Amino acid sequence: MAADSRSLPAWEQADLPAPPPFSLRNAIAIIGPGAILLGTSIGSGEWLIGPAVTAKYGGALLWVATASIMLQVIMNMEFVRYTLYTGEPVFTGFMRTSPGRRFWGAAYAILAFLQLGWPGWALSAATAIAAAFLGRLPGDADRTLVIFWGYVTFFLTLAIVGYGAKIERTMELAEWIMVGLILAFLIFVGIFFVTPDTWGRVFAGFVTFGALPEGADWLLLGGFAAYAGAGGVINGAISNWFRDKGFGMGAAVGFIPALIGGRQIHLTHTGKTFLLTAENKRRWDEWWNYAGADQYWVWVIGCFLGMGLPALITVQFIPPGTEITGFRVAAYQAEYLSQRLGQVMWFLTLLTGFWILFSTQLGITDAFVRLVTDITWTSSGRVRDTSGGDVRKVYYAVMLVFALWGCIAINLTQPLILILLGANMAGFNFIVLALHTIYVNRKYLPRELRPALWREVVMVLAALFFLFFVSVTVMDQVAKNPAVAGLPTGVLLGAWLVLAVLSAAVVALLNRAADGEDTPSWILATLLFWPVALWLFFTRRGAIQPRAGEVRPAV
Repeated sequence: MAADSRSLPAWEQADLPAPPPFSLRNAIAIIGPGAILLGTSIGSGEWLIGPAVTAKYGGALLWVATASIMLQVIMNMEFVRYTLYTGEPVFTGFMRTSPGRRFWGAAYAILAFLQLGWPGWALSAATAIAAAFLGRLPGDADRTLVIFWGYVTFFLTLAIVGYGAKIERTMELAEWIMVGLILAFLIFVGIFFVTPDTWGRVFAGFVTFGALPEGADWLLLGGFAAYAGAGGVINGAISNWFRDKGFGMGAAVGFIPALIGGRQIHLTHTGKTFLLTAENKRRWDEWWNYAGADQYWVWVIGCFLGMGLPALITVQFIPPGTEITGFRVAAYQAEYLSQRLGQVMWFLTLLTGFWILFSTQLGITDAFVRLVTDITWTSSGRVRDTSGGDVRKVYYAVMLVFALWGCIAINLTQPLILILLGANMAGFNFIVLALHTIYVNRKYLPRELRPALWREVVMVLAALFFLFFVSVTVMDQVAKNPAVAGLPTGVLLGAWLVLAVLSAAVVALLNRAADGEDTPSWILATLLFWPVALWLFFTRRGAIQPRAGEVRPAV
């Protein structure tokens, strides 16, 4: 199947690399990206936002986590579907659609920054360290100490991703160790110190759907819905990790090596596909089974454990209605556990909280830098030439920019506020990702490898699920902040929405009249950034329309 050559070069072709025969032993040896995503998932949603919700509302809203996790795992598998076939991250697939790689590269880099550019996880982990040093919950007066340890934690994550011959393998090993220690502690507390009644209430919360409190904190609930699993572009980054792990055609395109202990590896800026022969189809089915094992066995089960076990601790030990805020967000569980079970639980719980949040910042750091690196490497020949074909130079240049911004952002506000800003942006990103992925998989994959109809329906439901929380959160914030620059917020949002919808309709009609290509992609682009999308449309059309008597040049 030909790629859209106006955006990126056409794919090369090769045979699909053969996986080892599917078995439990081989699955344990091969899987790994789910552990990286789990280490990222288990932090802000499960240890911070989840307990903030259960402390305030009890276990009644845990059904939101159930719905979010199950919707997200289907989305993850659809991201991976594209990567198994092409060896490209799904974001490269997005760049193959109109308006092209420059528009979508910039759009997704901006969306990733708005979600992940807030080092709230490092700052939250620092509150656990500060609490250990102080022997009490930190307060506003301890801001300087918390921020100091926030810097230390942030730079430590940067150091870890710089070590090892292969960044994905380094991340995988670190996350396996941290996730194992975290779950072991939480299971121990849950089994020996939580009552059967609390177990029953928490389980009921996961399976009793539909309850929503009146007067809810929608900024908190919107963040909870998005970060109950992983969140937004972090989920999309699973395709980058599958590529680097060598799943499917990812084995044919290379990976991102580390600066320290790594050698220069050729990472192609475009993918490779395979002819759909009987043998390649058999190999595809086995790769798909391994991907499913990684996501369902590791990530889904880990997400439910990571959400449920902290919820048990919160419901059992933290008084109902407690507001988890400020510079003590990672220490509330330690405070109340130590009051009931002794001082040793103070340090064990603080250590667990630190590892949870540190593992999240580790995954976030790599996810953001990897995503922007792949986008830049794919979309810019000048960058590839300037770097001498060494993708490490691009990766660590992006990391340097991320580090400099992180040093600024870590001082802006309280850690939970930073995380909630990114979490609600993740909800918006899910809407874009779900719709764009449906289109990319239908456009580029052979019919035999496309998702079943029920999977596409679930993707649409995921977009609607997150659209609900994003919309209600925005309306709630508008009600709390009625004016911007002297103009009513509702009027500004309404005007933007009307212009965006009208622009999308105009672009769709013009694009179909011109050549009928990529109309759904243009609509999505226009709704996102309607002035830029309109400008790109008309300048692009003006550039490629020949004058009378001229022959259009080949692209």
